[in-house]
Amino acid sequence: MLFHSSLRKELARTFGATLVVLVTVVMTMTLIRTLSEATRGVFNPADVLIIMGYTVLSDLPMILALSLFIAVIGVLTRMYKDSEMVIWLGSGRGLASLLWPLARFSWPIFVVIFVLAFVVLPWAFGRIEDLRDQYEKRGDIARVEAGQFQESASGDRVFFIERDANDKLAGAHVFMVTREPGKETITSAARGTVQVIGTDQFLVLEKGQRLEKTDDKATLSLSTFERYGARVGADNPSARSFTPPSTMSALALAAAPTARNLAELAWRSGLFLAAVNLLVIGLGVAGANPRSGRASNMAFAFLIFVLYFNLLVLGKSWIETEKVSLGVYLLGLHGGTLALAALWLTARHQQWAPLLALRRRAKP
Repeated sequence: MLFHSSLRKELARTFGATLVVLVTVVMTMTLIRTLSEATRGVFNPADVLIIMGYTVLSDLPMILALSLFIAVIGVLTRMYKDSEMVIWLGSGRGLASLLWPLARFSWPIFVVIFVLAFVVLPWAFGRIEDLRDQYEKRGDIARVEAGQFQESASGDRVFFIERDANDKLAGAHVFMVTREPGKETITSAARGTVQVIGTDQFLVLEKGQRLEKTDDKATLSLSTFERYGARVGADNPSARSFTPPSTMSALALAAAPTARNLAELAWRSGLFLAAVNLLVIGLGVAGANPRSGRASNMAFAFLIFVLYFNLLVLGKSWIETEKVSLGVYLLGLHGGTLALAALWLTARHQQWAPLLALRRRAKP
């Protein structure tokens, strides 16, 4: 029908504009958060844009669901305001008959959300964990920042060095504190270079001094040297030794039904089921009130969205702590939400008005 095609075209325009705005906002917030984590040493500063891309990709299911929800409410509210819905309802077509054109427009979005939630999301989180793990396993030389104190990978050594602008493997004013069982050593030198001897990396110091203190003696031992070599740790190329539930596939989560795995499975299922329920809620919520304006209806819809997704987070926590089972949670939250949305839509479709009927009975 012509009405259905025009409705889908307007939904597509509104959905696209809303999606661009939401993705821009999420990218800005993610960039700020990722830069903050990079300054704290959680990620490599060179990987900020890559990590931001993976993070936004993992947030896309929620962004798509919200964009679709806003598009449905915005378009239908505009139709109520411009009296187009009055013509549609006056032709004998009820409000529930709009579910078919909305479903025809929304099913590709539902497919994308399903693929993102169950396939792309664990892959994106896995890449983020790989980048974080590789940065934590970097060698001692890679940890050294000019003019900053840095701890070694093993945690038993602290470095301070001023890098040479002409040579990346050399530096001046080297300071190093080494803690060993029963002994602490402070070494300083005018210059240091990184050399590979055999298969190991050594920090070769020149023209410095070494102060040694043992726990069983109250005296200090001071020695000077012209050349001194200290072995430093190299990069660890091994793979991750742990697998968080967020990086596991849906089949792996179902094969190992622990509390954390079931909670992650409930979260991914909830992203898809919430998008479907929000479509029905949007059709039931949409309307226009000349006294309150369009903003109040949109604010109420946004409050519903925030409440729904907060319940998703809360349900994930309940399943992790074994307060509720996966089946009860899915049936209670998503099944109950669908039932309430269908009841609300049925009431508007049949134009039920219990309060108005009671007033009419009370008048005689």
